[in-house]
Amino acid sequence: MGLTDYLVIGLFIFIALIILVPVLLFIYLYIKDDNQQQHSILRNFPVLGKVRYFTEHIGPELRQYLFNADNEGKPFSRKEYQDVVKAGKYKERLIGFGSLKDFEAEGFYIRNTLFPKLTNEMKVDNAEKIKTRVYKIDGEGLFTRKEHSEEKLADPYYLKDDDAVVLGEYTCRYPFRVKGQVGQSAMSYGALGEKAIQAMSKGLGLAGGTWMNSGEGGLSDHHLAGNPDIMMQIGPDLFGVRKPNGEFSWEEFKKKSEMPQVKAFEIKLAQGAKTRGGHVEGEKVTEEIAAIRLVEVGKTINSPNRFYEFSDVPSMFDWIEELRSVGGKPVGIKIVVGDMDALENMISYMKDSGKGPDFITVDGGEGGTGATYQELADTVGLPINSALPVVDEMLRQYGIRDRVKLIASGKLITPDKIAIALAMGADLVNIARGMMISVGCIMAQVCHSNTCPAGVATTDKKLQDGLVVEEKMYRVANYIISLREGLYNLAAAAGIDSPTQFERKHIVHKDELGRVSPVEDLIIAARRAQLQKERKVN
Repeated sequence: MGLTDYLVIGLFIFIALIILVPVLLFIYLYIKDDNQQQHSILRNFPVLGKVRYFTEHIGPELRQYLFNADNEGKPFSRKEYQDVVKAGKYKERLIGFGSLKDFEAEGFYIRNTLFPKLTNEMKVDNAEKIKTRVYKIDGEGLFTRKEHSEEKLADPYYLKDDDAVVLGEYTCRYPFRVKGQVGQSAMSYGALGEKAIQAMSKGLGLAGGTWMNSGEGGLSDHHLAGNPDIMMQIGPDLFGVRKPNGEFSWEEFKKKSEMPQVKAFEIKLAQGAKTRGGHVEGEKVTEEIAAIRLVEVGKTINSPNRFYEFSDVPSMFDWIEELRSVGGKPVGIKIVVGDMDALENMISYMKDSGKGPDFITVDGGEGGTGATYQELADTVGLPINSALPVVDEMLRQYGIRDRVKLIASGKLITPDKIAIALAMGADLVNIARGMMISVGCIMAQVCHSNTCPAGVATTDKKLQDGLVVEEKMYRVANYIISLREGLYNLAAAAGIDSPTQFERKHIVHKDELGRVSPVEDLIIAARRAQLQKERKVN
């Protein structure tokens, strides 16, 4: 045979393969699907049924990138997500052509004054600049974006010294002074990988005037990598402050309290999306994690949903007093508001006993977590905008608001939402998922599976290779600085010279019919509804 004959035969085989392979594959899948007994759709519609499972699998990505409008999508809309990314990467929050917000929907609005404060009238400390890096876009094509990062000296937007928020001012040997009102909410090493924790630590340390909550998984070297101020959280399983038998270790607690980076302790009674004990599979309890948490290597951990150290308010307050006495640093509690009577009993006891926490972290029911059950995430606990004014008002009614600071958390990832929370009574605001987005989270919602594609909520070394700490740390710093700058912008618009001065009078609620109500009316209405309910019960 000649060359031509070989070419003809080769072409014939090539065409046959193109036709035969798909046909054989189709027949194979048809027979396999028709004979399986697990999926009724595949059994009734072999092969075609696979289209349904395929589209269902990629549905979240399709909705996020193609079909959802800018203000659609949960837990955060595309616009909210982009707001965080732009602030962190480009330190940019300017928009054109107007807001995309749905002004027909109900919501809270900040009341602007006729004569806002000028920039030089604001009480802001920008004396010490921050050396950061921001991205600049050189050009964009249909499939490409050319950009570069460059150094930039940024204003930090610290509070003035006399406006600093102080935890434990009158109760502790070592009060915690904070010159920014936004910090990182609790996120444990193990829930997030070491690179994400390190990037946040270094970014928060660079931004200064803020804090990093260790999460209940114990204090790791990764939290300390950037030397930020640390708020160490203690959960019911006492990770990092426990004996081998699981009892609380005063020796370990004293060690932690003597660390200069640790500025305060937070006792976690509940979390917005996870009012239950935690669970860690034994395979994830590596030598490092076991050393941090003070548990056994390779042993599955099922944390209790309540502390063994106390069972009521008096015993909890006694424990807090002892922690504060031994450690000398502020001690707070993290709660989710649900049972109003229990909350009022606690605050009443604070008034009568003169004891209690230095701060209360109020986590809204919309708060996030790496892993929880759907029913807990959807239904348990009031959202932050309902819970926060209730706690603030009860503390005021019992005359002890000045003794305790309030920290709010629950999807407060932009300056306007933070300002509204401050006006509702918060002194400080915690952010978790905004921080995750700033280090690369794409909201894949697989935090519980250790398969996070962005290398954030995973301890998988290969997946973490995508996260470069020395690049992401600047995004964290820029995000924090942008939030603080945004708060000053909103304060100026409201006619006050510092975001620490936000009060209820600076916001209103607008319902779907356009009716405007002050926050006081909402609190009175909630109180009246509660009293009516109590009368019916009695």
